[in-house]
Amino acid sequence: MPMFQPSKGDGANGQVLDLETAVKDGILGGVGGGVVGAGVVEKLDLKNMIEELELSEIPSVFICPISLEPMEDPVTLCTGQTYERSNILKWFSLGHYTCPTTMQELWDDSVTPNRTLYHLIYTWFSQKYLLMKKKAEDVQGRATELIETLKKVKGQARVHALKELQRVVAAHVTARKAVIDEGGVAVISSLLGPFTTHAVGSEAIGILANLTLDSESESNLMQPPKISLVVDILNEGSIETKINCAKLIDKLVKAKDFRAELFSSHSLVVGLMRLVKDKRHTNGVLLGLSLLRSICLLKEVRSLMVTVGSVPQLVELIPSLDPDCLELTLFILDSLSSTAEGILALKNTSNTIPNMVRLLMRVSETCTQYALSILWSVCNLAPEECSAVAVNAGLATKLLLVIQSGCNPVLKQQSAELLKLCRLNYTDTIFISKCKLTRTMQ
Repeated sequence: MPMFQPSKGDGANGQVLDLETAVKDGILGGVGGGVVGAGVVEKLDLKNMIEELELSEIPSVFICPISLEPMEDPVTLCTGQTYERSNILKWFSLGHYTCPTTMQELWDDSVTPNRTLYHLIYTWFSQKYLLMKKKAEDVQGRATELIETLKKVKGQARVHALKELQRVVAAHVTARKAVIDEGGVAVISSLLGPFTTHAVGSEAIGILANLTLDSESESNLMQPPKISLVVDILNEGSIETKINCAKLIDKLVKAKDFRAELFSSHSLVVGLMRLVKDKRHTNGVLLGLSLLRSICLLKEVRSLMVTVGSVPQLVELIPSLDPDCLELTLFILDSLSSTAEGILALKNTSNTIPNMVRLLMRVSETCTQYALSILWSVCNLAPEECSAVAVNAGLATKLLLVIQSGCNPVLKQQSAELLKLCRLNYTDTIFISKCKLTRTMQ
């Protein structure tokens, strides 16, 4: 009889047991110490159960030694070792006449169905599967109940219902589906308005941020009073609430019926900048930058960003950002450099030129492209002043490296143009002296 070593949760105190003992004692999930026979459980498909459950911990005796996957049709060799039928037959078809585990020569190449192990596997997965289904049904039912409750209650009772629904929705896909199927999105959206308290609004936004919204739901949410509330809460809520607000706004910014005028607000820009500067939560930084990238394409927003001081704040963040956030930041700054006030703000920020020079040929070709574009805009605005600062920061050397590299021809051309601009204030001898290759390492 094959042997197995039960896992810690099998309740066998670590001793090795045979299959009959395991079934008798119910250690691996036997029902009443036996094996499930006829009834509703037998109608379940073992393969589907294994695929749907995706369990990380499975008793080792259920695992085929060849594929290291749960067995669906276990068969035993003359050596007493058990394998998945298809795997051991493939082993034989390759010309092997040994037991894969023990490497013993086989005196009999027949395989015997291991029905005891099959029923044990079937029982164990059936119980896990039915428990999963029951929990899913319970979660769906609770989500439906909470939606009905929200239609009736007010005040603190409404807040409590929303809190529980947000917890359930965040943890279970089935709950999210139930909310959508039962018309919960419309119910929750109706709670957002000019007279909504922040306690209710924060919880409602947390739920909506975790749901897949259809176009009708997005249009319903894209009303001035609702957007205004979301932006207010973005500025005043906890960090988790701020992130939920940003998630919801991100959904609406990408919506088919996006209304630019609703997102061209001073408060939204300020709220997103606060989120971006909060380094305690990297998810919030990335999300905030992604949203700023989306809305900075709007001319009105670019002006607002410059007005609230976004340029120096973003420039100061550059050394601490990871590559994904860095690329978003450079895109935003490059977009702001397309306006007169944006270029001036970049020029007047002391670290703009050193930070941009440092990024050339260091992170990615895309980052190099944005940094070059920003440097060109700033140096072109005040050639004598800015090109001198840039050359002293090592720009000439970096530009020569870009020109000699295998990067995009457009970048090489931009580098050549910027190099010409930088040379205007120097004699050839002085300029060459400033192009020491060691500067690239600074």
